[in-house]
Parts: sequence; C-alpha cells; structure tokens
Amino acid sequence: MAKFKEIISNIENTNASLFQKDFLLTWNKSREELELILYVAEALRKLYKNNISTRCFDSGLAVSQFRDNSTRTRFSFASAANLLGLTVQDLDEGKSQISHGETVRETSNMISFLTEIIGIRDDMYLGAGHEYMKEVGASLDDGFMNNVLPQRPGIVNLQCDIDHPTQSMADLAHLRKWFGSLEELKGKKIAMTWAYSPSYGKPLSVPQGIIGLMTRFGMNVSLAHPEGYGLIPDVVELAGKQAAESGGSFEVVNSMDEAFKDADIVYPKSWAPFHIMGKRTELLRAGDQSELKELEKEALSNNAKHKDWECTRDKMNLTKDGKALYMHCLPADITDVSCKAGEVSAEVFEQYRIATYKEAGYKPYIIAAMMMTNRFYDVAELLKFLNKSNMPRVF
Repeated sequence: MAKFKEIISNIENTNASLFQKDFLLTWNKSREELELILYVAEALRKLYKNNISTRCFDSGLAVSQFRDNSTRTRFSFASAANLLGLTVQDLDEGKSQISHGETVRETSNMISFLTEIIGIRDDMYLGAGHEYMKEVGASLDDGFMNNVLPQRPGIVNLQCDIDHPTQSMADLAHLRKWFGSLEELKGKKIAMTWAYSPSYGKPLSVPQGIIGLMTRFGMNVSLAHPEGYGLIPDVVELAGKQAAESGGSFEVVNSMDEAFKDADIVYPKSWAPFHIMGKRTELLRAGDQSELKELEKEALSNNAKHKDWECTRDKMNLTKDGKALYMHCLPADITDVSCKAGEVSAEVFEQYRIATYKEAGYKPYIIAAMMMTNRFYDVAELLKFLNKSNMPRVF
C-alpha cells in the first residue's frame, strides 16, 4: 500500500515518542507528539479498512472508569482496546470497594496487576477531574517503583473538567481530512460558540479542548458566548498565547453572529458558565440537593435569555460563502427534534448529520493510537510488522 508507506514515513519524521507518557492534556504535548497520534490513528484506520488485524496484545486489560454518562467515548474506548487485542473491564464504583472508603492509591494498584491502559472520564466536578487523574498516575508510579506492579499502566483522559483530548483530537483528524492537510488549516477560521440548551450542567471541557488545540495549528479561533458564560480563565489565556506562537489568532466575542461571520468551521455547543460549574461542584460535594435545584432554576432561567444563540440557516449564511463546516461532539440539542429549542436547527443538523457521524468515527482510532504509542516504543516498526504479517481481521 503506497499510502500506508507514506503514513509510516510521516510517523518516523515526527521524531516524537509518547512511550510510557500519559495523555491528559493536549497542550502538555508537543505539536510533533500530536501529529504522531494523528498519523498512528490514520495507519490503524488504513489497516482496519484493508481487513488487516492490528492486535498487538495477546492478553491484558484496558480498564475504563466512567464517573459520568457516556455513549461515544465509552464505546470508542472499548472499540480501541479490542482493536489492539486488549480486554475491556469497566470499573463500576458502585460495585467496588470504593463505596466502602477504599483510597485512590489502593484502588489504582488493585486494578492494575495485568492492566496496560486505564481510561478515565471525570468531568462533573470543576477542579477535581484532572487532579484525580494525576493522583491515579502518582499511585501507579508508587506501585511500580515498589515492585507491586509488573508494569506501570498508561492513562488516557477520556474527558475531565479541563480538557477532552480524545474528542478534540478526533475533531482535528476530521478537519485534516476535510481540508486535505494540517497545513491547509492555517488561516482557517473556526467559531467555537456557546449555544442554547434546555439543560444547564454541560462541562467546559469541549470548548476548552477546541480552543486549546486548534490554536496550536495556526487557525483563527473565535470563542463566542453571552456575557457571564466564560471558560476557565487560564485556558483562555493559554489559547491566546498559543495562537500568537502558531501564527494564528484568538478572540473572545459576545456575539454568535460576529463569530460566524466568514467562518470556515462552526462549533455551536452549550456549556455551563465557569462560575456556575464552580458553585455546582461545591453543592454536589456537600450533597445539598435543595440548593442544587435552586441553582438549576437560576441557570436555566439565564440560558432562556439567550435562545437566539442557535445555529440556524440565517447564521450559517454569515459564514464563508455560506458553506462553513458544522461540527459537534454529539449528541446535539436539535430544535424540534430532541428538544423544543436547542443548539441547532433541524435543517442545519440534517445537512451535516453524516459529517458529524464521520467526525465521531475518528475517536476509536485516536484512542487506539494513544494506547499504542503509550505501550510501544517504536510504533512505526510495529505498524510495518502488522502490515507485513497481513493477518486477516475477519477470515
């Protein structure tokens, strides 16, 4: 496969390695490391489409710990693990000793004796999810250094309070395919905008993941939201610095129309305001259900003031040639379909529905690439071996 050889060459030319490195935040990775993930994901996708097995593990667990609900990421993690030959074991906290007070340090070691990868989703508590993943990592380091564990499992962030790297990297893979290359993304305008939703507690990690990643690739990123719906200030500041370094631009505006104007890509997605998420975290920890209900009423009332923040045909007509690519992490709140009023009109969503499905389809390969690069030192040689072996995936 000529194309496959080109992909392998791209992997080798990155001169990057993610061997035994956890994947927690995209902005903690070099551009070369991010490109490595994209190329490995592309190689795995190529082998899969050519019915070539990519099973590089004979045994081992991929442990998933979802502390919030999930469809796409949960199944993408399972698919990725299976693609490489790992068995998925879900850590259900309700069925574990965690509910009896078992510490993070102890749990992390007890689930890791024959484990290669741990995938964690912890996005409900602002200021906690990322810290929890770091605590798990430190616990694994302790177990490995003290010869409790035969190997130190890698950790993949399946979404935390700060970032959603498997989503944003899948989005980047989709954009690379759509526009032809990473270089073609330079100068392209992407509008990451808040949009109305009839729910109030959506995490900040998707918009933060987008502004934290796309500003690395010379894109012109416009973050739009109503007054009072800001993101974590440190992430916003980081996005500005990264845009300046990459030759792109970054702006924050309070108008959806302004963000959409001449945009090449739009990403209308609801999220809860930073201060609301902070207050919600305090109340969740305190178990104060009464105050949580009051907070929800207040937040929904504020949301309802901005129902005009909807991705409609009129707003799409403001984009470059009226043909911007619509993106969403899914599920979208679709007006008159999944809700009475939502993030996107039924007409616009239906036009781009298949494109959003394809966007989501990159995630299993991105996660598999994060797994493979963590566990194998020379992924280029491994991929060449798998291709040469030509073992059918389906006989």
